Amino acid sequence: IGAGCYIGHGTIVGSDCKIWPNVTLYHGVTLGSGCVVHSGSVLGADGFGYAPLNKDGNQHWLKIPQMGGVVIGNNTEIGANTAIDRGAIDDTKIGQGVILDNQLQIGHNVEIGEHTAIAAQTGIAGSTKIGKNCLIGGQVGIVGHITIGDRVKIQAQSGIGRNVKDDEVLQGSPALNYGDYNKSYVHFKNLPKLVNKITNIEKNIEGGQNEQ
Repeated sequence: IGAGCYIGHGTIVGSDCKIWPNVTLYHGVTLGSGCVVHSGSVLGADGFGYAPLNKDGNQHWLKIPQMGGVVIGNNTEIGANTAIDRGAIDDTKIGQGVILDNQLQIGHNVEIGEHTAIAAQTGIAGSTKIGKNCLIGGQVGIVGHITIGDRVKIQAQSGIGRNVKDDEVLQGSPALNYGDYNKSYVHFKNLPKLVNKITNIEKNIEGGQNEQ
């Protein structure tokens, strides 16, 4: 356990773990055996749970107590400055063998299946479930309350706003099937030329009509 770490009440750290300096493990976190947590990471902070409250003609927010914990499986590695929020009622769960890059945001009650890998700056909103053996690129945004199947591949900077079946490969925002995205991208690049062609065709048609 490195310098400047904080381990809260009721938190359990398994055997053979390495916790680098300035890591915060809030209360009620369970860290499995053989885990690595890199500097600056925070496990077990409150999830983003608020209820809207109108008062005096202004929008206020009523904080919802976050009563769950965080459970990290064995042999999981968590990159630097990654935040994993505690569950609202049930626990946030990260399966064994998961690898998480730097600067991830994992919301309350998220579940990530075994041996999934997630690259830097990805954000996962609350209560989303991600399957086993998935590969998720950097800067991916995933909405809350959806289910992503097993062995899914999501390309970098994609936006996921729907349930995803097993073995899908996705890219784009909103994300499309990877093959469809690549075919469409050819047309995206040519849109200015296509617009000019259509404009010229319209002018020629209008010119012909005026001559008649």
